[in-house]
Amino acid sequence: MIRGIRGATTVSRNSAEEILTVTEELVAKIIELNKIDPDSVASVFISTTEDITAVFPARVLRNFPGWTYVPVMCMREIPVPNSLTNCIRVMLHVNTDIAQQEINHVYLNGAKVLRPDLDGSLI
Repeated sequence: MIRGIRGATTVSRNSAEEILTVTEELVAKIIELNKIDPDSVASVFISTTEDITAVFPARVLRNFPGWTYVPVMCMREIPVPNSLTNCIRVMLHVNTDIAQQEINHVYLNGAKVLRPDLDGSLI
């Protein structure tokens, strides 16, 4: 079965260094909490709000051993009025037998407001 594992984070400014740093932190936490083997990952979608343009956050996935052949795509979020700005969202599609309620979704920094119901004590 394929499960979606979500996560999001925010940056304080549109700089390549910060975008890559917080994205790497987010993906590392998702991998750690869900014990993800790259061979079980079907694909990864990464979206950004329209104010993030300095770099493709997907670049950081190549920093993780074994992730060279995992398909990754960046895209832009819909610019909904009054929505969270400076936000990077990640969706990993993972082959797993883990039950839906056992998945650890990760929300860091300002993105914690997106899903306070999923802001578990593991993070």
